Amino acid sequence: MKNVLVTGGTVFVSRFTAQYFAARGYNVFVLNRNTRPQPENVTLIEADRNNLGDKLSGYRFDVVLDITAYNRGDVENLVNAVGEIGDYIFISSSAVYPETLPQPFTEEQTCGSNSVWGKYGTDKLEAEKYLLENVPQAYIIRPPYLYGPMQNVYREPFVFDCAMLSRPFYIPNDGSMDLQFFHVEDLCRFMEILIDKKPDNRIFNVGNPETVDIKTWAKMCYEAAGKDIKAINVYGDHPQRSYFCFYDYEYRLDVSKQMELMPETKPLSDGLKESYEWYCKHKDFVNKKPYIEYIDNMIR
Repeated sequence: MKNVLVTGGTVFVSRFTAQYFAARGYNVFVLNRNTRPQPENVTLIEADRNNLGDKLSGYRFDVVLDITAYNRGDVENLVNAVGEIGDYIFISSSAVYPETLPQPFTEEQTCGSNSVWGKYGTDKLEAEKYLLENVPQAYIIRPPYLYGPMQNVYREPFVFDCAMLSRPFYIPNDGSMDLQFFHVEDLCRFMEILIDKKPDNRIFNVGNPETVDIKTWAKMCYEAAGKDIKAINVYGDHPQRSYFCFYDYEYRLDVSKQMELMPETKPLSDGLKESYEWYCKHKDFVNKKPYIEYIDNMIR
């Protein structure tokens, strides 16, 4: 039974990850400040990852799943505190690719600043560089938009709310902007494959092989909630993030290396149904934004 350290463990990706690996018989430890309810069947290490001291000195981990690092300092502090390191998997971001590069983005392209994501992307890139230089057995995962049960970001839950209220859905422009998604369970499955197979490649884009335009995505969210959508296109000067849950930015990742190791991903329609079922029981877990208020006051 492998010892697995999951950073975080209380919100969305890190919580799902902790429960996924615990359910598969791994001995899971979660590292967090114990300010939220903990997942089941894990061992809590209560600490701030940037003030660890000797909190990890008595442990040996076969795998570190670093879900919550945002910058080089986050990673460096953890690496120094862990001591002997087995496999280290870092969840980075597709934000490390400049939007000026040809698409789909590939792992071989030169990374750098992205004007949409700004410091978030460059900080993730600095964390990647530190790991690759100091932890030879590290893996870097670059996902697109993650979704699924335990989602705490107001993306698909926003559309579910509109559907449950039988509201029309306001879509930017003609609705043709493409998005790429990846189910959180597929992310965990891929991490487990890396642990088991230990491929030579160290950096992987991950995601569904197909993209979907926002008009189709919104329709699928309504269908997951058992409703038909009435879409209204929004043109003009309204800032997109005032009434919609994604930036005005489309991109696509080349996920061929992922598909060689994991040929199948969860269909988006199935994943959205799971998301809806979870959201109906856990609405208080989501950080909501005032999109509906803006629509009612500024657009309708």
